[in-house]
Amino acid sequence: MPCALCSADAPLTSFNVTGGPEGASVEICGTCEAQINGTPEPDHWRALASSMWSEDPATQVMAARMLTRLSDQDWARDLADQLWLDDDTRAWAENVPQASEHKDSNGVALAQGDTVVLIKDLVVKGANFTAKRGTAVHRISLVADNPAHIEGRVEGQRIVILTEFVKKR
Repeated sequence: MPCALCSADAPLTSFNVTGGPEGASVEICGTCEAQINGTPEPDHWRALASSMWSEDPATQVMAARMLTRLSDQDWARDLADQLWLDDDTRAWAENVPQASEHKDSNGVALAQGDTVVLIKDLVVKGANFTAKRGTAVHRISLVADNPAHIEGRVEGQRIVILTEFVKKR
């Protein structure tokens, strides 16, 4: 069976396609996987001209995402303009997780739902308590417009915490 994206006859691996149905994946070669996770070589991806018309929605999504990444190439822009996706598949293709700018005190990236530990006693204004150093804050929320702030529950209260006072567990 050839690679779903470049049609190469090579050993295939299952590659998860995020942002859509649970467990959605495509069978791709090692070259495609390396370039998806790294820097794509435009000439390798010219096969998207045929794979973008696949009947498999996961293959269509990966083709659309790669054409978007290669939008500095004239041929890729032309193919992207020709590509038709139904509304659900288009929404899936555009549902790419964005890298978070939220970092803990050690510079480790924070994500929605992470658990962090306070590295300093924090006086919580308006709540009449102090959040003690070493307290674990589970299932944090990232404040979208401020990468220096996260939200979490401490002693039953939802509070805003500066990222400089936490470390990821």
